[in-house]
Amino acid sequence: MALFTPFTLRGLTLKNRIAVSPMCQYSALDGLPNDWHMVHLGSRAVGGAALVMTEASAVVAEGRISPGDAGIYNDAHVAAWQPITRFIKSQGAVAAMQLAHAGRKASTDVPWRGGKPITLEHGGWAPIPAPSALAFSDGYQVPHEMSLEQIRACVAAFGRAAQRALEAGFSIVEVHAAHGYLVHEFLSPLSNHRTDQYGGSFDNRTRLLREITVAIREVWPENLPLFVRISATDWVDGGWDIEQSIALAKQLKPLGVDLIDVSSGGNVAHVKIPVGPGYQVPFAARIRREAEIPTIAVGMITESLQAEAIIETGEADMVMLARELLRDPYWPRRAAHELGVTLPPPDQYQRAW
Repeated sequence: MALFTPFTLRGLTLKNRIAVSPMCQYSALDGLPNDWHMVHLGSRAVGGAALVMTEASAVVAEGRISPGDAGIYNDAHVAAWQPITRFIKSQGAVAAMQLAHAGRKASTDVPWRGGKPITLEHGGWAPIPAPSALAFSDGYQVPHEMSLEQIRACVAAFGRAAQRALEAGFSIVEVHAAHGYLVHEFLSPLSNHRTDQYGGSFDNRTRLLREITVAIREVWPENLPLFVRISATDWVDGGWDIEQSIALAKQLKPLGVDLIDVSSGGNVAHVKIPVGPGYQVPFAARIRREAEIPTIAVGMITESLQAEAIIETGEADMVMLARELLRDPYWPRRAAHELGVTLPPPDQYQRAW
């Protein structure tokens, strides 16, 4: 079965084509992961996924979505992540970290308290940076337009974060350039109204991501993969779209990006998205085919036969599951059983399988 064949990128081989999507847990303190993160990520490694990716981990403190976000912006974070990566690896999985900056969507509360913007009195922060002084939506903080010096500092922060991720034991890093966070804000003409070298034309709007890619590749080992997650479309006319996503992938590949993780949306509030099983898979298929770069498909992938078909037909090289793996950390083992594949469990769980 294609879903359970190995997949090699650079010097790293994944044991199957199933990945754990980055899912914010909003449970860190001062950016530090804790026992919750160990159990959350470790359970999915035990469950049989080949790739276990952290939640969006901020490269600077003000780049967190909420006060509960994880980070990789100081050395204490390195030490806190190390036991988690060791356990993931002990289960035969690859530990990956998503490097992120929330941009104009920063300083919000955790979802179970509404997820709305919060004030300084309630743990929020200001100012928040963005390519342009445009709030994400009504009630959100109006960000300040980043200066060229601040953009250079942001690029450097991504490079330092990648170095810390390596020291923490991660074997893959992914740049979060999706879902309306800072890098996506630069990509989309809906959120980027700049008139300098970082705004206007396609090449200018993609400049920040290209510079971040170069900065990471300067410190990231040649034998280890680098991913980029994008929103393939804003789902709004005049915004970022699949054609620009394909062109971006073509730019990133020669800079050292090995795989595009293909999601969508998040940059415009209150947009109607035609959500359904596998609704983002066609985007991953087009990027894979037209940019000639490996992709991950994500978005309402819940069934073993569905995931198998995506890999078997060449629509993507891997599948990434999110909410389905929250419901069932052992989904890869269940899928293997349903597809007639042997996926040996840990010795401690032999009795159950």
